[in-house]
Amino acid sequence: MAELLRIYEENPSPKLINKVVKSLKNGGLVIYPTDTVYGLGCDITNTSALEKIAQIKGVKLEKANFSFICEDLSNLSDYVKQIDTATFKILKRTLPGPYTYILPGNNNLPNVFKKKETVGIRVPDNNICRALVSALGNPIVSTSIRDDDEVLEYTTDPELIKEKWDNLVDIVIDGGYGDNIPSTVIDLTTAEPEVIREGKGSIEIM
Repeated sequence: MAELLRIYEENPSPKLINKVVKSLKNGGLVIYPTDTVYGLGCDITNTSALEKIAQIKGVKLEKANFSFICEDLSNLSDYVKQIDTATFKILKRTLPGPYTYILPGNNNLPNVFKKKETVGIRVPDNNICRALVSALGNPIVSTSIRDDDEVLEYTTDPELIKEKWDNLVDIVIDGGYGDNIPSTVIDLTTAEPEVIREGKGSIEIM
């Protein structure tokens, strides 16, 4: 059964953050709040945890389009090829924020993603998930937790999330009610920025 941990975004408890990080390092799956919908994530360096998430999502791991949750833009060079000034300005202007940017991946990607040419990067405007990444020391691989209900696409109540995901994950972080609008996905690998999915982030920034 999953453990439900109440963590306050205004001042995330280091003790509780470290408890979650310990679980992540041991291959645990964690559901946590972002600045949009709740996300399902694991340690980017743990292949068996990555495989578990792919299995839950019903996709092959090497073909999965997971996002990398980063603490800030300093993580970029770990997994992204060098980007031009115009691209960097867009990132600097909008992050942290409700955007997922598709960027060209480099040779440092984890083995399971080596064949991928692009990577989705997120720097959410949420202190809890950024504290997790900071304490973990590397990005969290993440995917949104969608709901089977056609009317309510994303569950926003952490207690209901725990009820549904109880046997699939190790920890559900209760960071308060989540949003039900996902991030805006923008591809920055093309000549002009291309909006792949309109979400919470404004597309007027381009």
